[in-house]
Amino acid sequence: MEKRSHVVYGTRIKTLNLVFLFIFCLYNASVHCQERTIYHISSEPPHPSRAPEFKNIFRRIILSILFGVITGLICALLFACIVGCFIHFLKRTPLLRGPVVFSRDIDPKTLQSALATENQLLGSSPNGKYYRTFLDNGLTIAVKRLEPFGFEDGSPETHSHSNSFKREIQQELETLASLGHRNLMSLRAFVRESNSFSLVYDYVSTGSLEDAMNRVRENQLQLSWEVRLRIAVGIIKGLRYLHFTCIPRILHYNLKPTNVMLDAEFEPKLADCGLAKLLHNLDRAASGYSAPECFQNCRYSDKSDVFSFGVILGVLLTGRDPSDPFFGEAASGGSLGQWLRRVQQAGEAREALDKSILGEEVEEDEMVMAVKIAVVCLSDLPADRPTSDELVPMLTQLNSF
Repeated sequence: MEKRSHVVYGTRIKTLNLVFLFIFCLYNASVHCQERTIYHISSEPPHPSRAPEFKNIFRRIILSILFGVITGLICALLFACIVGCFIHFLKRTPLLRGPVVFSRDIDPKTLQSALATENQLLGSSPNGKYYRTFLDNGLTIAVKRLEPFGFEDGSPETHSHSNSFKREIQQELETLASLGHRNLMSLRAFVRESNSFSLVYDYVSTGSLEDAMNRVRENQLQLSWEVRLRIAVGIIKGLRYLHFTCIPRILHYNLKPTNVMLDAEFEPKLADCGLAKLLHNLDRAASGYSAPECFQNCRYSDKSDVFSFGVILGVLLTGRDPSDPFFGEAASGGSLGQWLRRVQQAGEAREALDKSILGEEVEEDEMVMAVKIAVVCLSDLPADRPTSDELVPMLTQLNSF
């Protein structure tokens, strides 16, 4: 049995050897044939009539390849553009009609009917009017109706421009509605009409900082230094939230007392954040709160908001409006900031303070230091002004909050 297995194993080995030998012979034969063919072709002189034909064929092949590559690239780019436009069309914000509500306390139908009725006018500005409205559920709201934006002549170009502009405002309003800070006015809803927007906020019975300061000047209201400092700290905290917490960063663009609302505890809340950059009919020149670079090179940054805050701080300290003729006479045609800088350099900062808030020596020292902070905020060069993040500790260290 073992002998038989040895015979079979030997037979298999021989068979495999023969197979490998046969394959090796075939391989050598093929290589030899290829070498002979190559030698024959290389040794044969090219036919004179075939050389141009080979060149033409080669040229056609190259041109065909180039044409195919270019055509493929063009088709790929066109396809990518078509897909990109389609995705952009799907992602773009749809134009919404009627009330867009962000608060559970407001019913869209109730809001729509309330806006259609006669409302109490609270005030007006170059970019809109303010109303007070009562809802059926007893909630009192403040409504700001922005002036018409134009682009309504009916042509296709202006219609497209109008829709794009409305969509931009709608996106900005949706961003503002998502903000949450105790020193910012919360946007509760907005209503897009044919050529205007109505913004809905919580009604603040105390009114704006401008209203409060007017009552102070008329001796109808007393605001202590503690309250004024609380207002200043709340404003700069709201700015810090806009400048350093929000992504992307939000600039106010139109910070002034009329856009600072005060609640019952005189806690400030910034209103109309970021809206000014979308309103072409806004007139900042007459406000006296805009930074010099806004008029010199039309550039606006977070330091421009800081300049506006410096003017507000100066108003809280002096009790005077920036448009008061007093500054033109006392500072030889200058501004509130120039006058504060002059009295601060002369060591007479105490003389600049509102007489109604002068009291204890400790408070006077705090107010004199606040004058220096206001002067730094009102620097002509933006680089010389502190950031809102730096101003918060500077002001809070004047008093304990």
